[in-house]
Amino acid sequence: MTDRSAGDRNGAGRAGGTPAGVDEAAIGRIFREESGRSVATLIRVFGQIEIAEDAVQDAFALALRAWPRDGLPPNPGGWITTTARRCAIDRLRRDVRGRELLHELAVREHPPGPGGQEAGPVPDDRLRLIFTCCHPALAPEAQVALTLRLLGGLSTGEVARAFLIAEPAMAQRLVRAKRKIKLARIPYRVPRDRELPGRLRAVLAVIYLIYNAGADPGPAPAGDGLRAEAIRLARILTSLMPDEPEAAGLLALLLLTESRFRSRVAADGALVLLRDQDRSRWDRALIGEGHALVRACLRRDRPGPYQVQAAINAVHTDAESVQATDWPQILTLYDQLLALAPTPVVALNRAIAVGEVHGPQAALDLVDQLNLPAYHALHATRADLLRRLGRLGHAVAAYDAAAALAPSPAERHYLDAQAAILRQRK
Repeated sequence: MTDRSAGDRNGAGRAGGTPAGVDEAAIGRIFREESGRSVATLIRVFGQIEIAEDAVQDAFALALRAWPRDGLPPNPGGWITTTARRCAIDRLRRDVRGRELLHELAVREHPPGPGGQEAGPVPDDRLRLIFTCCHPALAPEAQVALTLRLLGGLSTGEVARAFLIAEPAMAQRLVRAKRKIKLARIPYRVPRDRELPGRLRAVLAVIYLIYNAGADPGPAPAGDGLRAEAIRLARILTSLMPDEPEAAGLLALLLLTESRFRSRVAADGALVLLRDQDRSRWDRALIGEGHALVRACLRRDRPGPYQVQAAINAVHTDAESVQATDWPQILTLYDQLLALAPTPVVALNRAIAVGEVHGPQAALDLVDQLNLPAYHALHATRADLLRRLGRLGHAVAAYDAAAALAPSPAERHYLDAQAAILRQRK
């Protein structure tokens, strides 16, 4: 399938006398929001990703012609799915194999008896598609790309730009992933109950990766889009799996992280740490929604890593100032998180909380036990602890090491600036 821009799909463009609010941009936004549902439904109906994608693109082209002229239909999402299904049938009728597939579909849609029905109701086809995209047989980078392409509604070019690779390379990655699904006969279904915990972890991890891919500080419109898509996917997953507390925990974590995002970077592009942020700029609506989700998770009392991370962020966003932060509570939560997810990165973050409760030397003793030589945050944490202990020469060296490993220009600039300040004080 070849992605086409909004202005050149089948020659469709803006018609004269466009009704207010129904221009190409508005239609594009609607398709971004609804295409995942339509693609998922058509994959279930036709059993092939390419047919579903091409049909939804055809429906987009038709909408670009019809909606500016006639106005929005009462149910745009339903219009897209119905039109795309007709487009798919028209395409299939043009070749022999397609007509054979249509005959197979007719048989499947009218099974001979109850035995032909799938066991168990499925609330939304998108849920099937999320688990298909995140199947463990696919590489993690393919899981992320497919999820953004099929459920997020991003074009191949948009996915490529988000991950800073060439569009042809991303197109090949997507083709290989779809071929893998077909050849390995990866099922288009929600996992069985006994499979669900392990498979759900992969789905949550992919959505979290998408958010983090757009979370580098600094001006990044593509990053804004990735974070928004991750939050939207987390909302979809939470609505489709309301009894899964870790899904709610991930959504809470993303909302609370996003609530502080605009205060992380100063007007000149410099990084602003949590302790120095202007808390009046935090998004209180997102904080309120995130806190409500955390409270609901606490009532369920089925803790998981995303829920605990969300609770930590809730404590941070509940404090009116850095001085008012309840660090003992944060340390208790990190103790719980380390028990659930005993990784060096969690241990590093716990050490930071230890430093706030028990002092910088206690934290440094913990940090120096960690084996994360290529992780810039470890060196940045050491630098801050050494600075607080008055060991300025060692702190400068740690800042330099962190800057050399920093993943973004804003973080590198901040670390270089801190090293320069300490050099002047030595």
